[in-house]
Amino acid sequence: MLDGLIRQFIDDLKRQRLRTMLTVLGITWGTVAVVVLLAFGTGMGRQMRKNAAGIGEAIVIVSGGTTTKSFAGFPDGRRIQLDEDDAALLKREIPEILYLSGEYGRWTPVRRGTAAANPWVTGVWPEYGEIRNVFPDAGGRWIHEQDMAGRRRVAVLGDSLKKLLFGAEDAVGQYVHINGTPFLVVGVMRPKTQNASYRARDRDRVFIPATTFRSVFGDRYLSRLILKAKDPDLTRDAVARMYKLLGRRYRFDPTDRDALSVWDTTEFQRILKYMFLGFNIFLGVVGSFTLIVGGIGVANIMYVVVRERTPEIGLKRSLGATRRLILTQVMVETLLIVAVGAVLGLLISFGLVEAGSMLPAQDEIGRPELSPAVLAATIALLALVGLLAGWFPARRAASLDPVECLRFNS
Repeated sequence: MLDGLIRQFIDDLKRQRLRTMLTVLGITWGTVAVVVLLAFGTGMGRQMRKNAAGIGEAIVIVSGGTTTKSFAGFPDGRRIQLDEDDAALLKREIPEILYLSGEYGRWTPVRRGTAAANPWVTGVWPEYGEIRNVFPDAGGRWIHEQDMAGRRRVAVLGDSLKKLLFGAEDAVGQYVHINGTPFLVVGVMRPKTQNASYRARDRDRVFIPATTFRSVFGDRYLSRLILKAKDPDLTRDAVARMYKLLGRRYRFDPTDRDALSVWDTTEFQRILKYMFLGFNIFLGVVGSFTLIVGGIGVANIMYVVVRERTPEIGLKRSLGATRRLILTQVMVETLLIVAVGAVLGLLISFGLVEAGSMLPAQDEIGRPELSPAVLAATIALLALVGLLAGWFPARRAASLDPVECLRFNS
């Protein structure tokens, strides 16, 4: 029976080439709209989340603030400054913390031969690399505990600063002068995309051991603390406990949020996630409307087909064809039209997505991505459109009275 239905479908295509072609193109264009819009939306969302994670994934950046509430006999307006004892306290008392690093920093002249710059020099702990996604490129290394214990004068350069000071020459194993003091370059940061920062982008920084920074520059207070919870969902609890612990030490109200300056990137990344979820839903709805218009075109042509075949339907019914058979015939032809348009649409979509992946500025807008979820959603939508576009004409064809159909023929 299926072979007969397919032959009937091919005969209809030959008789109504223009009308069928336009209907198929409607489904094709609708498929392209859904797939391409969702592919570009998915790629852009993924790239934006990747760029946002350049500063570190689900991290909290803490620095001292100014109290705005009087507490335990102390007036407001007091300046809170953090030190390494605070870092040790938080690491010891807050089990939700996975990594924690203190950070010193200042703008400092850095020179190599005649090349010079004034970057942000950062004194950090070994955990800092894991927290901030700062990893050494091949051939180099990151700061480790031996550097801290020995107060070694070693440095890791941001990749952009390395190009400024060394050009194409290998920097590892050579020396730079930081504020006139020679430092051995042990690593160069692996390039990364970063759309958020404080003080300076990591590519323009110099990283040295925190103990070395303190001995060279004499800083007593940390510029900030950087921490990462064991799970992003634990970040809020960790921050709340941090306010209580530091509030007890510095005698400020734990509810005084201005006593500390806290940048919780998990909140921003959570907002970004839901923002692009809504954006992709919007794109999917826009593409779906285009596909629905194509489905209406399919339904219209099937109504015309049913009208033209009214005598044929009456003859089949008089010879014993059941309503179910007539309904199945119309449904199969409808689904075949949708399937042809869908296949053409998917092929065109694959080509457009591949072409889009070659466009410049992918670090900003991302690379379009045909994810399994996008394909599954498109196929499900096509199936729904095909079923709805075929059901109503098929039901009308199945409900025709054989006598009236034969009379229509006369």
